[in-house]
Formats: sequence, C-alpha cells, structure tokens
Amino acid sequence: MAHTVIGIFDNASEAQQAVDQLVSQGFSRSSIDLSAGASPTATGSDELIPDRHVNRSGTRTEEIIDDTKDVGSGIGGFFSSLFGSDDQEETKKYATVGDRGSIVTVHADTDALAVQAADILDEAGAVDVNERAAEYGYVSTSPTARIDTTTPVTETGSDQSIKVIEENLEVGKRTVETGGVRLRSRIVAKPVEESIRLREERVTVSRTPVNRAATAADLNAFQEGEISLTEHAEVPVVSKTANVVEEISVGKAVTEREEVIRDTVRKTEVDVENLGTTDQSIRPAGTDSDEITYSTK
Repeated sequence: MAHTVIGIFDNASEAQQAVDQLVSQGFSRSSIDLSAGASPTATGSDELIPDRHVNRSGTRTEEIIDDTKDVGSGIGGFFSSLFGSDDQEETKKYATVGDRGSIVTVHADTDALAVQAADILDEAGAVDVNERAAEYGYVSTSPTARIDTTTPVTETGSDQSIKVIEENLEVGKRTVETGGVRLRSRIVAKPVEESIRLREERVTVSRTPVNRAATAADLNAFQEGEISLTEHAEVPVVSKTANVVEEISVGKAVTEREEVIRDTVRKTEVDVENLGTTDQSIRPAGTDSDEITYSTK
C-alpha cells in the first residue's frame, strides 16, 4: 500500500538537508519531492509570486506543489487531494503552514518505510503543524474536541441513572526465576613431594700386609679360586590411591514471607445536590470525605 509522508520546514536549506538525509538512508531521490517555499514571515497569500520552485524530481506531485505555490493560495488543492474533500480542517491547517514554508513529500510503498521517513523528517527539524498554524493566526472552525471524564448517564424514558462503578484489587501469585546454583566438577593437577630413606650397598676391597709362616690351612687354600659379592640398593616405588575427602550436595530450602501489596482503586461517588436550596450536598452513607467529586478519576 502506497503512503505519502509530508514534512514542512521553515526554510529551503532545512528542507534540502532533510532530502539529503532521506537519500543517505536509502530512499530513492525519485520518490522524494522538494518544494522550497517562501519565508514564514511572508504576508499576503493572494499576491502573485514569481516562480521560485525547481522541480528536481520531475514527479507530478512536486509539479503540483510548485504550480500552486507560485499563485500563492492554490496549495490548498494539493492538501485537499491528500486529505480528501471531507477533511477541510486539516487541509486548511496544512495549507496555512505549507504556504509559508518548504515542503518535502516522500512516497513510501510500505508502512515501515513511511514510519522511517516520518522519523527522519522529524529529526531533520520538520515543524509541528498545529503549533505553527496557531502562530500564523489560524483558528479552527470545527468544535473543540473535549474528553468527557464524567460518569456516564443513562436515560430511560423520563428517568435517568448513573452507573456506579468500583474497582476491586485482586492479588494473585506466579512463580518467577530469581537465581540458582550450578555445580561443575573439574580435574586439576598439582605437584606433590614425599621424603623417603633409601639403603644402598657398596662392596669394598681392602688389602692387609701380612708377614708370617704359612699354616696348613693356608697351604690348603693355596690354589686358584674366586670370590663374588653382589651389591644391593633400594629404589623408590610410586603408586597412587584415591580417597573420598568431601561430598557436596545441592538442595533447596523453602521459606515463606508476608508481603503487603499497595495500589489504588477507583470508584464512582455520586453527590446529590438539591437545586435552588442552600442545603449542603447529601453524600452517600459510608463516605467521610469533605471533597465533592463530580467525575471519575
């Protein structure tokens, strides 16, 4: 669905900057119309104005704005074609402001592009049409819209009734996540050391000089022979054993607490006043306030 987004600026330089921002954000230049208008201080919309507009996009919309602005008072026709003939109030308001400013018109194919274009025009300094129309002396001809905050009155034949409405506070419960604990085990290694005493054997050979006569035993041993002696030594033997040194468990402890919920509720209060008398208002039973309430808050 096609959309038309309009931004009105005080001068041509601001309008041109808005066009540049639209193009930089991906909008096609052919979908943007720029009509640089007169200064906001210009007066006399009925006088002929020289052709001060340049149709940069070549679109029909911009040409219509250019032509209508050149004759001073015909710009209302452009806004009338946008808002429709039934919305004369908006047409006159926009024509009053647009006749004194520069108009940037963006043609968008989707709702998202229309919203994006409106945001860009606002950031670029597009004027508030309602405020600016009031500054230019525009006065609305339609009845002022008012928000009725009074309690609805129902008529039934010759009788009238007021609906008395009262709000009640209902408090319930729901479960939400407030936190938790996660246990994760991992294996780590650390260096350790132990001291141990080791025994080691060494074979020693000693020679003792002797000068004595050989005995019979010595003569019996007087032959070739061999003596051997083996050395022994202790070496460390390492083994590991695993022991359970701690147990970690996860559980939940449930506690309960009382919490007071505070809020406000509304209700309709009806005051009965006798017209034509000086008697004080009669307040329904059960109320002790001195304030007279005329509408629902």
